[in-house]
Amino acid sequence: MSTPRLDANARGVFVIAATPFTDAGVVDYASLDRLLEFYLDRGVHGLTLLGMMGEAHKLTHAESEGIVRHALQRVDGRVPVVVGVSGTSLEQMHALTRVAMGDGACGVMVAPTAGLRTDDQIAAYVHAVCDALGDVPIVYQDYPPTTSVWLSLSLWSRLVTAHPQIVMLKAEDTPGLDKLTRIRDAERRGEYRRTSLAVGNGGIFLPQSLARGADAIMTGFGFPEMLVDVYTRHIAGDADGAEDCYDRYLPLVSYEQQPGFGLAVRKEVLRRRGVIAHAGVRAPGPRLTPTDHAELTRLLARLEARLGRPLTA
Repeated sequence: MSTPRLDANARGVFVIAATPFTDAGVVDYASLDRLLEFYLDRGVHGLTLLGMMGEAHKLTHAESEGIVRHALQRVDGRVPVVVGVSGTSLEQMHALTRVAMGDGACGVMVAPTAGLRTDDQIAAYVHAVCDALGDVPIVYQDYPPTTSVWLSLSLWSRLVTAHPQIVMLKAEDTPGLDKLTRIRDAERRGEYRRTSLAVGNGGIFLPQSLARGADAIMTGFGFPEMLVDVYTRHIAGDADGAEDCYDRYLPLVSYEQQPGFGLAVRKEVLRRRGVIAHAGVRAPGPRLTPTDHAELTRLLARLEARLGRPLTA
């Protein structure tokens, strides 16, 4: 089954898939299959493979290709799939893009390489990436807390004007709400073409981001059903219902926001829900201490009480 290519009208929840590993640190394809079905059963509108929170930077090129081929075959066109291809080598980015698009991905996601400081440096890098990848739809990931590359609004105008294949901005600047507003205002004034706006950052400030004009949610969370419910209520005009749903999960959302630690929490939640067999983050990476486990147990118990139902998958 084929899926359409990503375009500037993209909307919905594109959950960032975790990458499960065995206790030996090998990609766990059985857990990956369960994880993909879990996301789809929760009603997500799309998937994103090999994001930063999918530990893409810890995978070999062969592992990345293997995960992409396996996941796309499993999903079989049921929802659009974006594949992260960020890296320092344009040749490897092109090779992974060719595999992804050839096997049914709808587009690719690219974050600028670390070390770029000026608008001209960033623009030159994006130009080189777009030349290497051709007319493939691109999600530009603006994630300065990790990349240390800052996207100014004037630079964003340059990029979307020069490169029509950029169809979505994954906005993860912090603080970033005002950037969303200013981009939407500039589009309405006709200063540059409209693109889809996706927000990430683990879902922090999610209701406010949607109210400011975000079209999509592209992040991971141990309870993707919350992301779907908040989005669905928001587009139906039920702002209070969306915020009420979000508020029930907020303690866990904020707990996942611990820099360099949140992924370990997320994977442990998925393990406890019976989705993946092992919660390990590939080395080097954090491990939960007994105190961390106790805190998480309390957070999940309180969430279960608020929801009035079990938290298993």
